[in-house]
Amino acid sequence: MNFQLRKHKILEILETKDSAEVPELALELGISEITVRRDLNILAKENLLLRTHGGAVKIGLTKVAFSQKTGINTEAKDEICKKAASLIQEGDVVFLDCGSTVFRICQYIKNKKIKILTNSLPVLNELLGSEVHVNFAGGEIDPERQAAHGKIATEHIARYKADIAFVGIDGISIANGLSANSEKEAEMTLAMANNAKTTYFLCDSSKFEKDKYLPFARIDFVKNIITDSKVKDEISNQYSNIGVNFF
Repeated sequence: MNFQLRKHKILEILETKDSAEVPELALELGISEITVRRDLNILAKENLLLRTHGGAVKIGLTKVAFSQKTGINTEAKDEICKKAASLIQEGDVVFLDCGSTVFRICQYIKNKKIKILTNSLPVLNELLGSEVHVNFAGGEIDPERQAAHGKIATEHIARYKADIAFVGIDGISIANGLSANSEKEAEMTLAMANNAKTTYFLCDSSKFEKDKYLPFARIDFVKNIITDSKVKDEISNQYSNIGVNFF
């Protein structure tokens, strides 16, 4: 069976069942699990499905925007998220925001006995049924971001203290600090960062020295950045010289 036929069959299965695991797809298509994983990765890059650790899920109409984001720069994001997951210890309480990079941490922490507090529906759905205890910050749901935002959500987060917060970055520069694409994202970032013992900002190499719509925190607010290996030495040296730790 060639790739185009496999592609059609995989999407047909997801349309019917909403989600599927690698072993069942391999059995259904009569191919190896390695081939299934390769096909799923290709289809995820084409924004035709949402890749999960064990398989794939159908992209619903309200999930298209988030799924498109999580399918961009997947290698860099997974490199970042492996580093992030390695910093989590058994028993930790961890904040995870609704960023597409942060979401990809889930695949590496399902077997950890930890508590996750999040405003992200994809994070909630991904971790349900795993070893992880999930506490969801309720509030008004943003269908594009697939997340709870607003006063109720930030007040919920503020009730708790976490050992670690992992939050995404839309833009960061030495001159203007952190910036976000919206006020609600900035509010959630600050709520999590201000209530965690240690905060790690997840930032792929494409976001350095970029300023977005809303600057909301000075650069000295940032102590720790987890990034990918493509970040330029010039950039990492500049940030290290002002006291930012790189992971």
